[in-house]
Amino acid sequence: MNSPEGPSKLPGSGWRRLISGKWRLPSLLAGALLFGAGVLAVSAFSVTLAWTNTESFCISCHEMEAFMYEEFLDTAHDRNSAGVRADCIDCHVPVEFGPKLLKKIIASKDVYHHLIGTLDTREKFQARRLHMAETVWTYMKATDSRECRGCHVVEKMDFDAQNGRAARKHEQMATSGKTCIDCHKGIAHALPDDYIDDSA
Repeated sequence: MNSPEGPSKLPGSGWRRLISGKWRLPSLLAGALLFGAGVLAVSAFSVTLAWTNTESFCISCHEMEAFMYEEFLDTAHDRNSAGVRADCIDCHVPVEFGPKLLKKIIASKDVYHHLIGTLDTREKFQARRLHMAETVWTYMKATDSRECRGCHVVEKMDFDAQNGRAARKHEQMATSGKTCIDCHKGIAHALPDDYIDDSA
């Protein structure tokens, strides 16, 4: 049975009113504004994500440039015979969007510590260095050294061109339960003074 108000109470009738008659123009304008705001928001997010994925952004903090970047220069990842260079992002930020976003959220704590001066002197940096290194190593171990594998593909390695020990270790990776970071700590940054190698 129809209500006294008639068909206006039927499902969807409100939407029909919004796109017809006197509501048509305001509805179209509101829709266009919402769409434009969405495009601007997505664009701003993409630009910000890309900007924070640059080496210049990473080393814009004094402690990153003076302590970490300084010792990265002239390592095998910075300068080598092949001229292939990895930067901060290649080693520390995932390529896939979901893991990248999660990593950015986790890394926001670095901005906080920069602002409160946790690492603003070399002494403070050295005191926390082992803790920071172990945090990165734990993350890399948990992700099976995912960022390393962006460039280094074990299945494509020429074991005959490697020295005996390296070739054996790489060949055994699939069955040993080890990943790149287990053997390659300190390859791009110096090991902390209080680091104890217990892998031997």
